[in-house]
Amino acid sequence: MFTGNHTVSAERLAILRWIAGIGAATAEALAQREGLTVSSARGRLVAAEREGLLAGRRPLAAQPTLYTITRAGLRASRTVGVQPCRVSNANAQHLIACAAVAAGLERCYPDHRVLGERDLRRRERERGAPLASARVGTGPGGDPLLHRPDLVLWPEGADAGVPVAVEVELAVKAPRRLAGICRAWARCREVAGVLYLAAPEAERALLRAIEQADAAAQIAVVPLAALPGTNLGAGVSRLARRRSGRASKRPWRRRAAPFRTKQQSASRCS
Repeated sequence: MFTGNHTVSAERLAILRWIAGIGAATAEALAQREGLTVSSARGRLVAAEREGLLAGRRPLAAQPTLYTITRAGLRASRTVGVQPCRVSNANAQHLIACAAVAAGLERCYPDHRVLGERDLRRRERERGAPLASARVGTGPGGDPLLHRPDLVLWPEGADAGVPVAVEVELAVKAPRRLAGICRAWARCREVAGVLYLAAPEAERALLRAIEQADAAAQIAVVPLAALPGTNLGAGVSRLARRRSGRASKRPWRRRAAPFRTKQQSASRCS
């Protein structure tokens, strides 16, 4: 593939498309995803930045640089339907965490595809229907208002089952808003369940909202620091057990299969 006078290698193409889908990435996240040293991963990102395919920003002094795809990078990777991500002081920490979680999930579950919110939005727009989003209300024109997860853990294969929504919770949301999101996930039939990776300061409020929304059968919460590692698999296992206890009320048997898959593959996290 060519962009201007430059050939884009398959390796760089994969990096560009990954970053376009999740919004932004750090050298640390790329190193985790590809099994590289941080120095080597940073070198690849900086090289793409020099060619105008990526843009690097570091709004938080104590945090790593975030790399986003540029319009030239979108053209080079033939990625359509998404726009370059805007990095600011307000969203930088969340973008850093989401990139780390995306990389960790890919390492833990190689038999699944990890999609970012931007990629999910594009796919849902193309299909004209929710694929892994929860309906939180109805808009003025009657269209559904959707809450999209930060990431989606999608099983490979046509008959592999429905996806798992992944939320990265760093800060405490307003109680009413958080409870509304949890209720929407409890009603959602597009996903097998929801995995919240929560920072310590957000976990207590999240657990209260889940209890208030009666959503414990659909939502599992694990510490953000548990990824990668066996605690993530344990969280998924807990969710599977909770859901199996409500089999008489909901058709969980078909929907719980992705969680069993993840429980089996959790031992491969490293």
